Parts: sequence; C-alpha cells; structure tokens
Amino acid sequence: MDAQYLDALKALAEPHRLKLFWLLIHVDQKITVAEAMDVTGETQYNVSRNLKMLFKAGLLLQEKRGKWVYYTLKTHNDMYWISLVNSVRHLPAIEFRDVTQRCKLRLKMRVDGECVVGPSSEEWARLTHNNFD
Repeated sequence: MDAQYLDALKALAEPHRLKLFWLLIHVDQKITVAEAMDVTGETQYNVSRNLKMLFKAGLLLQEKRGKWVYYTLKTHNDMYWISLVNSVRHLPAIEFRDVTQRCKLRLKMRVDGECVVGPSSEEWARLTHNNFD
C-alpha cells in the first residue's frame, strides 16, 4: 500500500491538524502560520509542525510570499483524495463553530488578501476582546 495514503489518514487523525484542514476547506484555502496561531491559540512550534505534517502527507502545498509561507489545499484528481477531502468537508460545522469564527475574524486583518500582521498582535487582542468576551 502506498505510504502516502496512510500518512494522510494519520495526519487527519490528530484533532489540531483536522481542525486546520477543515478550516482550509471551509473558510479560506490559504493560511499562514501566524494566522493559524491566532486562530487556534497554539504555539508557533505546534502550528508549524501540524501544517508541515499535512504538507508532507500530500494534503497541502506551501508557497512563500514575502516573509510569509502560505499553506493551501493541494488539488488531487484521484478518487481516493477527493473522497478524503469530501469526508472532512462534510464533518458537522457545529464542531468547528468557534474556530471558524476566529478564523474569519483573523482573515479580516489581511490587506488585499495577504497576511500583514504577525501573531499575537495588539490588533488581534483588541478584535478578540471585542468579539469573544
């Protein structure tokens, strides 16, 4: 059996990686480590590691733009990959409600569709204080 199939399933079996992958499918198809840190509340080390594992499993692509690395969904034509993405796509949205709201809020900080603010900024603290307290 192709190890990449197992790697993809293993990657998605971890709750934090599943959450990131779900967000990429539903909210936006690209995210930076800084944005993912604010959205999930995870450390830079954990977010980077989780995104890299999804990348190594063949589920994401990496693209460097300026000082940011964007992770995006990798498009596959093989039925296995399409089914895998669709299985995540159809998970109940209610399970991801809080992180989805945080992600949409964080992405509003982009300028012309690009990340311009690092993690844990004063602007993010102000936004989350006003929207989640």
